Amino acid sequence: MRTENQLEENLIKQLTELKYVYRSDIVDRKTLELNFKNKFEALNRVKLTENEFLRLREEIITTDVFAASKLLRERQYFQREDGTPLHYTLVNNKDWCKNDFEVIRQLRINTENSHQRFDVILLLNGLPMVQIELKKLDISPRKAMQQIVDYKTEPGNGYGNSLLCFMQLFIVSNRSNTYYFANNKNQHFAFNADEQFLPIYQLADEDNRKITHLEPFTEKFLAKCTLGEMISKYMVLVESEQKLLVMRPYQIYAVKAIVDCIHQNRGNGYIWHTTGSGKTLTSFKASTLLKDNPDIEKCLFVVDRKDLDRQTREEFNKFQEGSVEENTNTETLVRRLLSTDYADKVIVTTIQKLGLALDGTNTKNYKDRLQPLSQKRMVFIFDECHRSQFGENHKAITQFFPNAQLFGFTGTPIFDENASYSVIEGETASYKTTEFIFQKRLHAYTITHAIEDRNVLRFHIDYFRGRGTQAPKPGEPVAQLAVAEAILSKHDAATNSRRFNAVLATASINNAIDYYKLFKENQKRKLAENPDYVPLNIACVFSPPAQLIAKDGDQQSQRNAADVKQLQDDLLQEKLDNQTNPEEKKKALIEIIADYNRQYGTNHSINEFDLYYQDVQRRIKDQKYSNKDYPHKNKIDITIVVDMLLTGFDSKYLNTLYVDKNLKYHGLIQAFSRTNRVLNDTKPYGNILDFRSQQDAVNHAIALFSGEDSGQAREIWMVDPAPVVIEKYQKAVEALGAFMQEHHLVQEPQEVYNLKGDAARVAFVKNFKEVQRLKTQLDQYTDLDLDQQTKVEAILPKETLQEFRSSYLETAKQLREIQQKADDQVPPEILQLDFEFVLFASDIIDYDYIMKLIADSTQKKPAKQKMTKAQVISLLSSTANLMDEQEDLTDYITNLDWNSGQDVYSLQKGYETFKIEKTDKELADIAHKHGLQTADLKSFVDTILSRMIFDGEKLTDLLEPLELSWKARRVKELALMEDLVPQLKKIAEGREISGLIAYE
Repeated sequence: MRTENQLEENLIKQLTELKYVYRSDIVDRKTLELNFKNKFEALNRVKLTENEFLRLREEIITTDVFAASKLLRERQYFQREDGTPLHYTLVNNKDWCKNDFEVIRQLRINTENSHQRFDVILLLNGLPMVQIELKKLDISPRKAMQQIVDYKTEPGNGYGNSLLCFMQLFIVSNRSNTYYFANNKNQHFAFNADEQFLPIYQLADEDNRKITHLEPFTEKFLAKCTLGEMISKYMVLVESEQKLLVMRPYQIYAVKAIVDCIHQNRGNGYIWHTTGSGKTLTSFKASTLLKDNPDIEKCLFVVDRKDLDRQTREEFNKFQEGSVEENTNTETLVRRLLSTDYADKVIVTTIQKLGLALDGTNTKNYKDRLQPLSQKRMVFIFDECHRSQFGENHKAITQFFPNAQLFGFTGTPIFDENASYSVIEGETASYKTTEFIFQKRLHAYTITHAIEDRNVLRFHIDYFRGRGTQAPKPGEPVAQLAVAEAILSKHDAATNSRRFNAVLATASINNAIDYYKLFKENQKRKLAENPDYVPLNIACVFSPPAQLIAKDGDQQSQRNAADVKQLQDDLLQEKLDNQTNPEEKKKALIEIIADYNRQYGTNHSINEFDLYYQDVQRRIKDQKYSNKDYPHKNKIDITIVVDMLLTGFDSKYLNTLYVDKNLKYHGLIQAFSRTNRVLNDTKPYGNILDFRSQQDAVNHAIALFSGEDSGQAREIWMVDPAPVVIEKYQKAVEALGAFMQEHHLVQEPQEVYNLKGDAARVAFVKNFKEVQRLKTQLDQYTDLDLDQQTKVEAILPKETLQEFRSSYLETAKQLREIQQKADDQVPPEILQLDFEFVLFASDIIDYDYIMKLIADSTQKKPAKQKMTKAQVISLLSSTANLMDEQEDLTDYITNLDWNSGQDVYSLQKGYETFKIEKTDKELADIAHKHGLQTADLKSFVDTILSRMIFDGEKLTDLLEPLELSWKARRVKELALMEDLVPQLKKIAEGREISGLIAYE
């Protein structure tokens, strides 16, 4: 195995062969800044005085990487000492290939707190823009990223107070595996309790073959012009989120394919990028890159009205603020089309607005006014092209703009096989193929590619069999009562105890209404039978009959009706349904919205249906909040739909689709893909419960849209069947037993504490993490029969598993404390360890649950008690989401009178008092030890905590200046501060939670 030093030397050699200049003399802040000064002066043809450079340095160095990234890409102004202006750039923005590319190694940014070295850094015009960290051990993507993020959060690291603030990209490699990701501020917040981490990528070629080895990666990715193009063209500054994005390889290839096609004027084309792959960003980027093409008169990025729900508008507008208006305005579109302003070169519009502009019958003569543009070279880029381009719109555009080039993006192309398929059951519609409209495919990134890359999840499909031995015939509905009962019985398992939520897709509006009533009655009965039953929150959404919303003389109602008609453009089943008995459907929807208003305290009405629809979508996404932060009563568990939400809607917290409608081809893939957005290990796959026995339809859809051999694609798309996972689980438990035996211990949870040495504890963490990962998958399988459930329980009984979880968390906490030491002596195997605490978190066992459990278990009559004190403490220790409060909660529970008959409110108040008293005692002990006044120390801690809570600052950042009045008087020695800070930090971590509770 090569050492990190050898990896460095080989990389430096390869970079010099790529014409980078190796600067062995740049080793610290002083030499880095001197080199930048020389490059700046050469680029801007100026000679700065020493004072001018110091002032320039102060102006450009910022703690905000997003602000620095904007500075990097824009022309700036600086006033010289003699009062003359200097308009400057930091790099050659017109041609990034013509910057100076240099490489340095082992840079040290010295401060009083840090002597950190950086392996390899690439400089563009003297500015550090790419940091490369080389590792000799195998690394996981999450751990690789976390290590660099940890560097950034250390005090005095240089990223916020030196030229390192211009860092754009990080690369981590152990030679065999290489990953890269964008720099961003507050990246330490990415590693939260849910373990959601920012995107990390691997390079791939045009056919999606991975380029992971460091040498070919360097050859392809770090070639000077390629890197310059990556930073200048293919990194996106998201203004609304103050965030940097780097485009994925397949996105870049698609953009290049479109730009080249336009440059060579090679006709039309389409991009097949699967749902969930970020094709909206790709298409938007392609359109904006055409601004500087003098051969193009205008580029229109066209979306359809159906997609313009709140989510899509926000996505467009975050790439370019104000690019899509909520209400269509055709007059504005026409003015912008005729404008010669550079800002109007690229226009985002809706297909409906464009259709009105090209409608010759319109009274405002839009088409006549646009006549001067008709022979110009126009580019149209269509998002979700198969919905917006099959029909009169295509004909109108091509006839009016004969020299136009049309490009389409789709996740599910229309082929010959699915060209006649409509989502309306029993009906067909004639569609042309995507290739007929757009001529040729320019790039493909299929769902098979995306699953292999872990950009989207695989699927688990449970085909409902019912109670009988005879399975339902394909496509035939089963009794709605049986479906509703199955959903209620399986929902908690499917959604990981309601951590996620679900959509029920029905065949018609009447079916949706029937299901809504059925769930309402069923849950009312369950609640009557069991007062402890927590009902599922059921919502229902379908478009109202547009003809019944409009009222004569009421302009607002007319507009609302027009909105609904536009909404129905792609809701074919709902549009058809609303032609029959519209009054009944309107009445049912009014009742559904009234129930919704009572449940959520809202005030929606059918006359402003779009606001209701937006609120439903928002509440589905609100599932991301814990029940402690946002009570379950405010969320939606199941949303009943007909067509809505089955295309274009994204939520990482929607993991389950119940299907009681016939789906085929692109309709099936689009609907299934609502469930497979990646979150973390608590969401191992998208869950589909199909009540129509559509195995053949699924197989046909996989064969059609995989882009690969269908036999292999099925293995990629689908998770292993339950028996296979059960076998893997059994082998993982057996491996854990063999490991314990190797260490002369029996396979019992308490024996984990007898493991000797860190290496053994690291091995246990790795072993048991695999056991828990497989158990998490099995817990969400909804098709386990009774024998399989019994077998899973026999492999590792529930109580034993819970105790092992406690042993794991305790061991992991000990290793994490070692891992977090700023010490070169920390063993590499501990440094590389990824604990994946999210696997051990529970949305059920949260703070409120524990308090209610204690209340139920401390009743005076033993028969009323649910659990013993020891059992509650054991349960508490088995979940990671209360890990930071475990010690305090355990102490509190230990001292409780278990027969006191307390209620939840009294327990919560008692716990808060207990924590305050405990903290005050610790503070008094520290103050006494260091000769401080307790009141002064307490005031200091309260100030620190309020800034942590309300300003989001880190404790280490707040302590770094050491300019506090009480400390200036009494605490003068750094050694004393080092003794004090860990204890303050411990108190702060405990009190932060308390402060947040009080604030809420």
